[in-house]
Amino acid sequence: MTNYTKLLFPSTLALLAAAYFMTLLPSKASANTIKDSQEISKLLSEAKSEAIALRDDADEMAIFTRSKLSWRTFVAKLDEIKEHINKTGELLAKLDAARESGSSWQQQAIDHIRPVLKELATNTEATYVHLNDNKRTAHNKELTDYCDVNYRLAKELAALVGDFIDYGETKAHFAELQKKVDTR
Repeated sequence: MTNYTKLLFPSTLALLAAAYFMTLLPSKASANTIKDSQEISKLLSEAKSEAIALRDDADEMAIFTRSKLSWRTFVAKLDEIKEHINKTGELLAKLDAARESGSSWQQQAIDHIRPVLKELATNTEATYVHLNDNKRTAHNKELTDYCDVNYRLAKELAALVGDFIDYGETKAHFAELQKKVDTR
């Protein structure tokens, strides 16, 4: 063996051994990860339903801006939106309480829902203030802008929660397939 081969052989052997042990690490690490919380999955599913209803109501309100409806109609729809926001906020409080029992993707979902819901609540409150201050001239660009922002935020919230739920379902399906492959 040449000096080069003497140096290369142990280095190659060490790299192969390291690569082998690294392939073992993910399976051991995944065994120690926290499983998905059924409670959090149920709460996320409820939050998705509220977010979809919220999105639909916000869409209707945005459509109202292109009509001649009275400011009272807008306030009535805002009341429905506020109710969905409050219900989603209650679900978020329950999600926060159960957060530590959730898997990492569930914890990320909780963390991502909070700022969107907060911004939606803030914009909804500003819409109330605007309507209250402009009862006689409810149909104006500012109201249209508030309603459009509410719709975009509600749409984002519904998509966000839905995407996290889809991820969890896909992850669970993949784990089942992995078990099938591992048993063969």
